[in-house]
Amino acid sequence: MLGRVVLQARTSTHSTRQVIRSFRRLASTTSPVCSTPATATNRAEATLTRFWKTVDLQERGDTLAITLDSRPLKTPAGKPLFLPRSKRLAATLIVTEWENQRNVLKSHALPMTSLAARAIDTMSQVTTRGDVRNALFNYLDTDTIWYGTPLPINHTRLTRCVSFHQGYPEPLVRLQNDHWDPLLTWARDTFDIELLTSDSLLLNAQPGATKRKLDEVLQGFDPWQMAGCVSFIVLSHGVLKFVLWTAMERMTFTTKSFIIALALVHGRITAERAALASQVEVASQIERWGEVEDSHDVDYHDVRRHIGSAACLLASS
Repeated sequence: MLGRVVLQARTSTHSTRQVIRSFRRLASTTSPVCSTPATATNRAEATLTRFWKTVDLQERGDTLAITLDSRPLKTPAGKPLFLPRSKRLAATLIVTEWENQRNVLKSHALPMTSLAARAIDTMSQVTTRGDVRNALFNYLDTDTIWYGTPLPINHTRLTRCVSFHQGYPEPLVRLQNDHWDPLLTWARDTFDIELLTSDSLLLNAQPGATKRKLDEVLQGFDPWQMAGCVSFIVLSHGVLKFVLWTAMERMTFTTKSFIIALALVHGRITAERAALASQVEVASQIERWGEVEDSHDVDYHDVRRHIGSAACLLASS
């Protein structure tokens, strides 16, 4: 598990840079990068430096267009980056992302751009949506909120009804009760599903009927709810394979919880509540032992950056 997380962290930045290079190339109407003229765009391609002077948001029919030097920004697939007018918040944030790129381009500073690009490029494709759903379900059986602290030995285990909590450590128990239990209750009641929880490190697979119902829920998502975020590379059968992470999937990957992500997409919780729920164990450790500088504080903001960008894309104005 740790190796997979480290691989995802290392490769997500690399693949985001590929997205940036595609945007720079497609934002220009000049010759392709492989041509000989040393244009400003070609120099930016090689040096990762800003090549545009102005960024603007323009209304074009029923859509909003982000422009660099009056030219529409394009996705890696070459499509204009046009957003519905209902996504004005997301469009404004994309403009801000590109305006805030100063001399050296920062690949981690374009979360909204990459989310919107994937929504436009891939989330209307049946095959891609199916691949994304399958990837999401890989997290369902190991969801963060399935695994609570064990009950005292004299407690009855109701494995199909409640999480397993004990009286120690108190911060962990309190935070689980505050952030996880309400989400479990909401998911069971809202979707009429059975969710199994466990106090064991052994895999506790969710019922097939539960997975089928949740798959139906995902099939009803629109492209913006399934909006692609970042491509990262995973090792599969000895070869490198690209996997598309969606808005739902970005939140699942960030929080390590299918249910937390689902609750955010459905508006059951805010981005901040989702972040708090995803960091219950870390928060309990900080309460007991204190914060590790340059680790806990960095994670605190990174989690909120990822979840917040997905929440902003979902918002309608």
